[in-house]
Amino acid sequence: MTTNPQLVTVITAVHAPSAPFLVEAYESLRSQELPAGWDWQWVIQEDGATDIVTQAIPDDPRISFGQGRPGGPGVARTMGMARAEGAYLKVLDSDDILTPGALARDLAVLTTHPDVGWTTSRALDLLPDGTTKGFDLDPEDGPIERGAVFRHWQANDYRPQVMPASMCARTDLVVALGGWMALPASEDTGLLLALNTVSRGWFTREFGLYYRKWPGQVTALPAHTDKGERGTRAAIAEARVRALEALSGWRFPAMGG
Repeated sequence: MTTNPQLVTVITAVHAPSAPFLVEAYESLRSQELPAGWDWQWVIQEDGATDIVTQAIPDDPRISFGQGRPGGPGVARTMGMARAEGAYLKVLDSDDILTPGALARDLAVLTTHPDVGWTTSRALDLLPDGTTKGFDLDPEDGPIERGAVFRHWQANDYRPQVMPASMCARTDLVVALGGWMALPASEDTGLLLALNTVSRGWFTREFGLYYRKWPGQVTALPAHTDKGERGTRAAIAEARVRALEALSGWRFPAMGG
């Protein structure tokens, strides 16, 4: 993989039911204002192979579209990562919307803080009636120390401290960790926990994402709340963290951190 130091790759997994939302996601991406000399690439990977999604892809040369066997959003994103050309990797779920300035804020942190490997931001739930709902338990603006996300996740019934759907990270760091976990859900939380195990992060209190709530989203499906499956997902995510703590011997940056 070759990376462009002034390119951010936005990576999106999509399945047929969420294809109609790609238009709004694209508009929020197209309206982003980036620093001079910067651009974005949008890697869209379908979880499956349907004409429905193919026909929904906007006509823009900055878009790279791929399809493959269904395996869930984590598998789709990791497969799409093979086409990532940017030094930075931004998550955008197919049914979500970036707020104005979201990409610029992420890049400002990652380009001025070389010891920070990833960022997240506040998110607003976008409800079916068009209204939004926020949270009042977000951390303060600024760095998140290594291990803090995992400790919060353990102490709060496996709920992450920050929104993984708003994550932006250094591409080489995501690649080194193997990308998203091959889980039916919580695959993004698993990656976030791994990132925070080896690297400091950064939280931006300015809203960076509208997180759409609708009946067809993967996290709304019955299996997502099944206690047995949820416990299994948590167990493997924790095992990954423990292995990184005990076996890897490396941190980001390579020296110090």
